Amino acid sequence: MTGTTPQTEGPGLDERITASLVGAAVGDALGGPVEGWTPEQITERHGGRINGVVGPWHGTDWRTARPIAPYHKGDGHVTDDTLMTHALIRVYAKVRDHLDAYAVADHLVPDLMGTPRWIPELEAEALPLQRIFLAEKWIVARLHYGHVDPREAGSGNIVNCGAAMYMAPVGLVNAADPRGAYAEALDVAGTHQSSYGREAAGVFAAAVAAACAPGASPESVVETCLSLAKDGTRAAIDAVCEVAARHRDFETALRPLREAVAPYDTVGPDYRAPSLGARRPSRLHAIEELPIALGMLLVGAGDYRRTVLGAVNYGRDCDSIATMSGAIAGALGSAAPADWAKRVAEASRLDLHAPATTLAEVTREVFARDQERHATHATAFTQLTGGTA
Repeated sequence: MTGTTPQTEGPGLDERITASLVGAAVGDALGGPVEGWTPEQITERHGGRINGVVGPWHGTDWRTARPIAPYHKGDGHVTDDTLMTHALIRVYAKVRDHLDAYAVADHLVPDLMGTPRWIPELEAEALPLQRIFLAEKWIVARLHYGHVDPREAGSGNIVNCGAAMYMAPVGLVNAADPRGAYAEALDVAGTHQSSYGREAAGVFAAAVAAACAPGASPESVVETCLSLAKDGTRAAIDAVCEVAARHRDFETALRPLREAVAPYDTVGPDYRAPSLGARRPSRLHAIEELPIALGMLLVGAGDYRRTVLGAVNYGRDCDSIATMSGAIAGALGSAAPADWAKRVAEASRLDLHAPATTLAEVTREVFARDQERHATHATAFTQLTGGTA
């Protein structure tokens, strides 16, 4: 039928980008106050499972209580996961094209160390560099002070989820192109991570891109991840998701999922006291956060509330797990509850929708550039082959 507008299957691009980015931020805020604890400790502290926004673990003593001080985790405050995600979106807004390691050096590093912003956990305006973890400060130390080749700067850093946690924008810019998202994220994350930390960044971006495809499901997202992931990351995702497929309630899945990922996780049973072999490069191991996020996505059948609450109540590095699972569930079209999003935005003093609007504009521009590049390549190839395939 000439002149008709194609119908999308499920939410459109703008809706998926918004749901993904808002979903990631809300998951981050819900997981922040219980990060580092076990499911049993969480239940004891809160008198049951977490079902929404909660206050700091140590109550009004958050300013001085160790090991949390001086951060106000809880009450709807986002953490460094969201701060880094929004910073990467600002880089996309400047470059307005695909990113690489040099874009991190040229734009992300100056953003982190040169522009004060509101930091919810500090309840003050400060440089993002003053909030991010040491594994993220590594980017500034290596690129700004060390003048290391951006493509190699991640080597030597501890291997953790630091790069993966903010790669959702890469997946969204490459919406429905998981292979492209995987390759771009690997390049970007090379400034920050090596080994399975870098691999997880690529696979997480691919998961978000795969979730954007019309008709995508939690199962198809996991299948895509398994088709791209390498070494221990692939093995860990396979092991965790095989177990997750047998559960439809996160309560019964908490212990089995931890048992499934434990052989691949270098941190060990005590999250706050990592083993001597923790966070070192390896082809046999994986970060814990991404496999568990995908597992909870299956357990929750892609529903945002069920998926993210499973991630939050899992404990350990649950703010990053919930960030990742929330981003993927959102990209599938399941949005965070409006009251949760409103409370997080108000408590964090952040406009959670503005970054999504910006990234949606950039994504369309990048797609148009990709089409032009493809047409140029196709014309050249046709000339090279004399018009034959």
